[in-house]
Amino acid sequence: MYLLKPLIAWFIAQVLKIIIEAFKKNKRINFKRITGAGGMPSSHAALTVALSTALWKDFGINNPLVAVAVVFTLVVLYDATGVRRAAGKQAAVLNLIIDELMRHKPLTDKRLKELLGHTPLQVLAGILLGFLVGFYF
Repeated sequence: MYLLKPLIAWFIAQVLKIIIEAFKKNKRINFKRITGAGGMPSSHAALTVALSTALWKDFGINNPLVAVAVVFTLVVLYDATGVRRAAGKQAAVLNLIIDELMRHKPLTDKRLKELLGHTPLQVLAGILLGFLVGFYF
C-alpha cells in the first residue's frame, strides 16, 4: 500500500491535469499531459504527500521512516515551487528572445519547455490530493 497510494495520487493528479487543461486552455484533450510536468494540480506534491501521510497514519509522527518521507516531501515541494518554476520562467523568456531573433534571421524553431514548475496554488492542490489519498484510501 505504501507504493500504491502515492502512485494512485500521482495518477489522479495527472488525469486532473488533462481534464483541467481541456476545459481551461485548449478545449481539447491532450493525452501527452499524462506524463508531463507542471500544471494543476502538482503530481509531485500529491505523490510525496500521499507517501508521507500513509506512513504517518500507520506509524505515527515519531517514526524515523516518517521523518525521512517528510523531509523528502519538503525537498520535492521546494524544488517544484522554486527551482523548476524559475527554470520554467527562464524558458519563457528565452522563447521570447528566440521568437524575436527568428524574425530577423533563422536560428532554430525548437522551443524550450516552459511548464516545468508549479505555482504555490498548484502545489497546495497536490498536497491536498496526496493527503486525501494517503489518509483515506
